[in-house]
Amino acid sequence: MRRIYKWLLIIPFGILSACDSLLNVDPEYTQDAENFFNTREDFDRAIIGVYDMMQPAYLNIWIGEIASDNSIAGGESVNDTQGLHEIQNMTHGGVNEELRAVMRVNYTGIARANYIFENQDKIDFAGKELILAEAKMMRAYFYFNLVKYFGDMPLIIDRRISINEISSTVRTPKAEVYAQIESDLRAAREVLPATVSETGRLTSGAAAALLGQVLLFQGKYNEAATVLGNLIDTNAGGYGLFSDYSTLFLVANQNVSEDVFTIQFSGLQGGDYGCLICLNGNAAVGFHGIRQYEGPFYADGNSYNLPTQDLYDAFDASDIRRDATVLDIEAFIAAQPNPSEISYAIGGGGHTGFYNNKYIKRADERGLPDDDLTSPLNYRVIRWADVLLMAAEAFQRSGNDDRARTELNKVRARVQMPSINATGDALYQAILRERRLELSGEGYRFWDLVRTGQAAEHISGFVPGKHEVFPIPQVEIDLAGGNWNQNPGY
Repeated sequence: MRRIYKWLLIIPFGILSACDSLLNVDPEYTQDAENFFNTREDFDRAIIGVYDMMQPAYLNIWIGEIASDNSIAGGESVNDTQGLHEIQNMTHGGVNEELRAVMRVNYTGIARANYIFENQDKIDFAGKELILAEAKMMRAYFYFNLVKYFGDMPLIIDRRISINEISSTVRTPKAEVYAQIESDLRAAREVLPATVSETGRLTSGAAAALLGQVLLFQGKYNEAATVLGNLIDTNAGGYGLFSDYSTLFLVANQNVSEDVFTIQFSGLQGGDYGCLICLNGNAAVGFHGIRQYEGPFYADGNSYNLPTQDLYDAFDASDIRRDATVLDIEAFIAAQPNPSEISYAIGGGGHTGFYNNKYIKRADERGLPDDDLTSPLNYRVIRWADVLLMAAEAFQRSGNDDRARTELNKVRARVQMPSINATGDALYQAILRERRLELSGEGYRFWDLVRTGQAAEHISGFVPGKHEVFPIPQVEIDLAGGNWNQNPGY
């Protein structure tokens, strides 16, 4: 099968750089619509440009873990990506480059999708409805990211927004944003195919899984149970749990039946630290690598996103997911035949002795220089295990403990862990614990703690009523003429 590679400049929408503002990253009139969207090829180029804006997934991996009890920021020093250290310590405010990047990247994706809808009636051709369905699902994904991070956000549909409109654009209540997300996903689910021949294209199963997640985040448990239950029962995409969890996150085992919604990456194009979103490789992988490492199996990196002792201790010693998720570097070195010949450095940004073993640079998975930035390891936005656990939670919260246990125990059986026979709240807590064990290192933990009301219990410095969302970047408030209020507490 062919893989869809998403090049940033596939259409001349402009380059995202450090000086770009929220809504001018794709400058108005950069591409004259009169001379574009006149052929099937123009629409194909445009939709690949939308796919491209899903690639900065490293931000979700970092923030979803570092903001939680799963990991610390790490890095060369506390001033190395300072915004991540502030998020780790719950001291982040309106000046934070990582949070600004989240807003810019997702609104750029929305602008690109809206550009297609703005011109959808220019021509007709076979397959246009599929392109529009892909655009709807990705627009939903971008808006879901924004509403998770920031709450109320301006809702702009089916058109680009001019820089001149920013000062009059208000933040839309998140309930309305969620309604649009649901509408886009339901529409996309009806059109997207169950399977694709071009690896990386979106499917109806991916749309259904994301819809189930969106419903779960809103506490719509009955609806989530219906959507996720139907996805599991029909399983038109042929999804299933990969047999060997310990090797699931190797490049060799990508695009397997467990992958429901996956962002594809390539090791075939270089990049630089000045424009991480310009990459086609998964930047998280090199950043998670072991600093100045010299030894077998792994490759050197930047020691970011370091798992905590608390996460390591959460696993039973017999659970194979512990070592698959958390690399205990000293234990690994000690187990090698030549431990005295293996060395690494500790960064000034903190050290736990652990590394993210899911998204980490391995010696035989390097891409082109700079190989910190060109890993071909894909990012799994939603995999089948997550679908099963989301369904378990939705069923339990809607009163069906039997079905909840069934889905939960499928996940546990894969890693030879005993079945759970609990009921009621004990079952609910068991499902949430299982989510941590199964999905740690993948960017879910902070959001799970927030949406279930457990963040203050587990995250040091977390202030209820404030830290459930992140601050709106102050520069974007200024660019909007002060028309946007900052989130409470910031």
